[in-house]
Amino acid sequence: MIDFKWFVLAVAVLMYTMVIIFQGKKVWFTTAAAIAVVLLGTLIPDAIFPLPEDIVARGNTAEMHSFALLHSLGDIVNWNVLMIYLGSMIIAALFIYSKVPARIADFIVEKSRSTGLAMVAILAMTGIISIFVENVATVLVMAPIALALSKKLNMNPTMFMIGLAVMSNMEGTATLVGDPPSMIFASYAGYNFNDFFFHAGKLSVFFIIQAGLLVGCAFFYIFFAKAGKEKPALEKTVVVSWFPLFLLLAMIFGLAGISFVHTSFAYLSGTFVLALGILGLVWYKFLQNKSLENTVSVVKELDWETIFFLIGIFIVIGAIEASGLLGDLSLYLAKITGGSVILGFLIIIMVSIIISGFVDNVPYIIAMLPVADGMAKTMGINGELYMFALLIGSCMGGNLTPFGASANIVSMGIIKREGYKMNFADWVKVGVPFTILTTGTSAIVLWLLWA
Repeated sequence: MIDFKWFVLAVAVLMYTMVIIFQGKKVWFTTAAAIAVVLLGTLIPDAIFPLPEDIVARGNTAEMHSFALLHSLGDIVNWNVLMIYLGSMIIAALFIYSKVPARIADFIVEKSRSTGLAMVAILAMTGIISIFVENVATVLVMAPIALALSKKLNMNPTMFMIGLAVMSNMEGTATLVGDPPSMIFASYAGYNFNDFFFHAGKLSVFFIIQAGLLVGCAFFYIFFAKAGKEKPALEKTVVVSWFPLFLLLAMIFGLAGISFVHTSFAYLSGTFVLALGILGLVWYKFLQNKSLENTVSVVKELDWETIFFLIGIFIVIGAIEASGLLGDLSLYLAKITGGSVILGFLIIIMVSIIISGFVDNVPYIIAMLPVADGMAKTMGINGELYMFALLIGSCMGGNLTPFGASANIVSMGIIKREGYKMNFADWVKVGVPFTILTTGTSAIVLWLLWA
């Protein structure tokens, strides 16, 4: 009998290779790979996705052949995560439009005792915004503030712009709505919004990441302390409306409240966030007197590529898991660690950092979550230890290189547009020590709390 898991493995390897080589076309390759595995499952039922016993008992051929497609779209693709992502992107876009983040940054500069402290406070605020707003959007919101302050000080803005990117990448890990990897982790582990703060009576992901934030702020203060004591006068930003802030707060507190609701409706949190996003669009169109073209433009400019990318990845990784490949990998990794919990922990952290420094962390974390969880179960330890290590390593590892995360690429583009030189080596000089210090600190805190 043919073992189709090798077909699935070949498709996955080819897909990952093409995604790495042709980043701009990654959706095409993930979609093609998803179609390939679903098509095989349709033509040869039970080849990849095991048929449920009730379908086998009924012996309905049409039902058997349609199972792969229905199972992929209905069960494997996590529509709740996608709705949360879509709704939060809409709210983030409106939050940027409101100019509230820029106004808060003005207040920080005004109240800080020195320019160096103000710059570090702006970086910390960038991280805080990124907890709830997509990383690239956060960098775009904070960049004008950083550039204006740098010009007033007659200072090269390169370090400031790198700081915006790496701080937003790091803090995007802290909550369920911060970044796609966190949403994917929550989906796999069954975490709700509150579980990112406290889980099983212990401090959870949010507080582990904040340890890295403190070290990151200290790291940048060393560079910015020499900026001087006197603060330049900045023109205060005029807020367009506070309503998007209320939407953002409603999303945060609403998700926290939903965490306590026990219901069989699997899409409650996604429906809630998406409904808030739609409400925001209605407000934008009618109360802000925007044209239909302007409103449609807001929707068009959302990160649809990631949405479709995730759909393809969900299906391919679902096929990999169904075929038994992830279970095989879990057993192999547990074996090569020799049962050493700390060695397994270090391997997951270090491999995640290196891979995510060069490769999109979304497909990596979807593939590796079941592996990390499986390793932990094989060793008889708490799954959170390895899954948290995977999440932290893969998200913070994106700070390693200038193309390790989308926010980094955007930040580099802004630097070059301002007329400053920036290359791979320049980024690495900052990215490597920052990544080692922040990830190392968070890893130590994680070990102390969960080992």
